[in-house]
Amino acid sequence: MTNKTQPTQVPVSEFISTIENKRRHADTLTALALYKDITGAEPVMWGPSIIGFGTYSYTYKSGRSGSAPAAGFSPGKAHMTFYVGQQFSGAEELFTQLGKHKRSVACLYINKLIDVDLHVLGEIIRRDYTLHRDKNNP
Repeated sequence: MTNKTQPTQVPVSEFISTIENKRRHADTLTALALYKDITGAEPVMWGPSIIGFGTYSYTYKSGRSGSAPAAGFSPGKAHMTFYVGQQFSGAEELFTQLGKHKRSVACLYINKLIDVDLHVLGEIIRRDYTLHRDKNNP
């Protein structure tokens, strides 16, 4: 079984140009710059709405394996989703300092970037990205 979300040939700039909400569009450009600075990687569209940076490989206990963006986000209509876990060092403290957000096991949901501390968000992204990168390059 292959992962449904795969890298595409759609230019990231083309996807961003379709974001009609002005605040979400501006927040997407801010997040894009933050991720480029942190990862040093060029963005790639994964599926129709995920902007990903780098790649990491995974294998579940079931034996299923695949690849996913090592870092990424999706600027949805309701909120921005940042694909970050909570396994990195200092996670709880950083999430406490972040500002207004919600989260699940592997996602961070933010309505507007003005509601959070961008330095803290950057550190969360950096630590999560480093964790994925280091798993792939022991």
